[in-house]
Amino acid sequence: MEEQVQEQTPEEKAPRKPGEDLFYWLGALVGAIVVLTLVFSFLGRLTRVDGHSMDPTLAHNEMMLVWSLGYQPRRGDIVVLNKTSTDFLGKRAIVKRVIALGGDTVDIDYENSVVYLNGQPLDEPYLGEPMSWPGSPYMQRTHFEIPEGSVFVMGDNRNNSTDSRDEQLGAVEEEFILGRVFAILWPLDQLGLI
Repeated sequence: MEEQVQEQTPEEKAPRKPGEDLFYWLGALVGAIVVLTLVFSFLGRLTRVDGHSMDPTLAHNEMMLVWSLGYQPRRGDIVVLNKTSTDFLGKRAIVKRVIALGGDTVDIDYENSVVYLNGQPLDEPYLGEPMSWPGSPYMQRTHFEIPEGSVFVMGDNRNNSTDSRDEQLGAVEEEFILGRVFAILWPLDQLGLI
């Protein structure tokens, strides 16, 4: 007697076990979460601009991509800082521009709206308006010597920025830098690299 072998057609697949699709999707979701956690822990992170101290360069509520891995501060970089030891910032991250590095000197001439780095005037085309003399009693100094391992940061909106000019913040140790702002992701009409 000859045995007949029936071939399965694609329509006659083995029946799926209950929950098999759910298990597949849960595994994919867990894998994606692990990858995203590693990326945002070691490479970079997403953060939102909170306030107007970086106008007109960065606007309130814009979503930024911040690069962290191997970052070394450079003059002119826009960085996110997390100076949690400073109570007046409300224990939140802030976004500022690096003006000077450890060993540099900064002098501010409010009358002519000029910042001098190591005696040379900075070219700052990103500023929206001239600087005026700050009203805060904590921001009256005009000469700063930056300690090694620290950075001096300022907002691009100099008349509405609490930054290293404020003696309550001062120069910020490099360990408090979370990373450099790499790109704007939201809103979409502002999408692009910084």
